Amino acid sequence: MKIKDFDYYLPAQLIAQEPLPQRDSSRLLILNRDTGKITEVVFKDIVKFFNREDVLVLNNTKVFPARLFVQRKTGAKIEILLLREVSKGKWQALIRPARRIRLYEELFFKNNSFKVKVLERDPQGKWLVEFSPSEIKDLISKQGLIPTPPYIKKELKEPQRYQTIFAKQEGSVASPTAGLHFTPQLLSEFSSLGIKIVYICLHIGLGTFRPVKAEEVETHKMDEEYIEVSPEAAGVINSAKREKKRIFACGTSTVRALESIAFLKEELIQIKPFSGFTDLFIYPGFKFKIIDSLITNFHLPKSTNLLLVSAFAGKEFLFQAYDYAIKNKFRFYSFGDAMLIL
Repeated sequence: MKIKDFDYYLPAQLIAQEPLPQRDSSRLLILNRDTGKITEVVFKDIVKFFNREDVLVLNNTKVFPARLFVQRKTGAKIEILLLREVSKGKWQALIRPARRIRLYEELFFKNNSFKVKVLERDPQGKWLVEFSPSEIKDLISKQGLIPTPPYIKKELKEPQRYQTIFAKQEGSVASPTAGLHFTPQLLSEFSSLGIKIVYICLHIGLGTFRPVKAEEVETHKMDEEYIEVSPEAAGVINSAKREKKRIFACGTSTVRALESIAFLKEELIQIKPFSGFTDLFIYPGFKFKIIDSLITNFHLPKSTNLLLVSAFAGKEFLFQAYDYAIKNKFRFYSFGDAMLIL
């Protein structure tokens, strides 16, 4: 399977540079896999496509201020994007510009005594760095910036708009953007109609946003990302599966979390409570075991997210929907519009 077959052209003016004033006023493209029809509504009307006792699964990860700026002894400025802490004071990170960085080099913060030592670099371009002092929680909160994707050129005036309203567990370097459309009022409407809401966690890292560089899709290797699914969440989902209620996953991160922990029990697919890492890579040909419907934003060409959604919707049908969205000037990517695949 060639990654070039998952490319498409998007006019730059369709890349949303800022969120709409009202979260749930985005457009929502409806893809019905049974009928092959493509229609559109406003996101706040999404509840009309649910039945009583269906389950909506949301990712409650929270983006942390992972961008830090340091300098070399020469005074040259360096940006560090923290990915995750692997042991006390030691972090996986991306560094740019990385061209002249040397192993065991020390980098400095301009206005405090913290130092960062560069320890190693792996073949995928991730660095291991060590902070001194090792406790950097205050440093991150005071000097770190919320990372936004490179295609967003406009300064984010309200950082909380890159967080979902239910963000709780800090650890992501990118937002689960399908969840950005939900408001407290909309979630209350779901609950009042007997639709169950379940929260799981997948901390979005390099696995989600690293582009696929391999020519053959199957040879791409996903980076690990941390997931956490509580016994309570697993219980609600498993009960719904037994009763043949539908599972609506909000976002590709939620899909990866749920499908990573599916197993067969007494001829019924279930999930298990879990905390740990997944490197599950979903692309066309994957057999979905847990989810029945998917809420997602529009994704970058040749990305792992686009491959996952192609696997669920069918590549041809999905690209028809993308053509429709482009012709009808939908807003794309993180702050853009959404789709619901039934």
